[in-house]
Amino acid sequence: AMIEVLAKLGRGPVFLAGEVLECVITFTNPLSATSTSASSEMLAWASAQIHCQFHTSENRVALPPSDGSKHDVQAENETVFVPNRVCGLGELQKCSHCTEKIWGLCDAYCETLPIDGPPSFRGQSVKYVYKLTIGCQRVNSPIKLLRVPFRVLVLQGLKDYQFPQDEAVAPSNPFLEEEEGLKKDSRLADLATELLMVATSRRSLHLYNISNTRGKVGTFCIFKTVYKIGEDVIGTFNFSEGDIPCLQFSVSLQTEESIQEEFQRRRGQPVSFSTHARHQESCLHTAQSSFSLPIPLSSTPGFNTNIVSLKWRLHFEFVTSRESAGTCLLRGSQSEAITWTGVEQMDVDTFSWDLPIKVLPTNPILASYVSQFSSTNSITI
Repeated sequence: AMIEVLAKLGRGPVFLAGEVLECVITFTNPLSATSTSASSEMLAWASAQIHCQFHTSENRVALPPSDGSKHDVQAENETVFVPNRVCGLGELQKCSHCTEKIWGLCDAYCETLPIDGPPSFRGQSVKYVYKLTIGCQRVNSPIKLLRVPFRVLVLQGLKDYQFPQDEAVAPSNPFLEEEEGLKKDSRLADLATELLMVATSRRSLHLYNISNTRGKVGTFCIFKTVYKIGEDVIGTFNFSEGDIPCLQFSVSLQTEESIQEEFQRRRGQPVSFSTHARHQESCLHTAQSSFSLPIPLSSTPGFNTNIVSLKWRLHFEFVTSRESAGTCLLRGSQSEAITWTGVEQMDVDTFSWDLPIKVLPTNPILASYVSQFSSTNSITI
């Protein structure tokens, strides 16, 4: 005999900070045709908790000593699970924003995600991992835990918005009742979508001159510097007005992960860079060129906490010639045509340039389509 516990996130495994996470939890006792009521099992208790695991790299981050007075022990007769035990805390792991609910016969768990919490993030120095953990126990059986991972996106500045006291005029269905919490949750998602659309739809010409110590190489043009994850970063080059021949260029879409000074293991330690997309092109005798770099939906938008900050940038690298980029003539026999070929060796200069950009979240429903997490998880107890 057994009890199957099924947890389902109806809208998907990605949420916006401040939204209500709703998980439908179903307990079933699969009985065969020959089973009787005496074969059924009884559920003693069930409890659910949202928590955010915080992992750090010991080589990069120096955290203040934690309070060791709390024991990470779970007694056999306890009917709730200890948050620290659920998080599997070690010396470099902490749990924050824990919320817990215990219910009896209810099969739905709803909880508002902290609007001021960190986003889901797996960096080189710091990781923030969100999970919904469901603890349950059959009568006279050990406690079992079902972990449901999910992703949280944070739109900074959203918590400062004050909802109007008066309800906005909008079409409504008098035959449907909507809870106030769900109504506010829906308004929060709509507000976030509107703010993202306004912030990322503004276009204006940004024109930059590319030059080194020898002279002008060309110009770079981009029409916006604020994007949502899932969008493409598009830019164009014009080398026709340059004085210095450009032989090759590359553009990398990168994130810059830096630890706040008071938490650095070593003073002045370097920041960590991650490349998400890259375009490289040979451009000798090329008048114009362009690139398109996709921002992965699975990547983390820029954010800032008291421990770590994540920023986005475009990293450019140029290879230029120190001399006129001419060509050579190779003559064969009188019966053969003239062949044009490039020079075998050239003296070159290399230089780089960084352009900061801003990357914001997107609609969590859209991000759910590419999430590695499943909306449905189950165990048997």
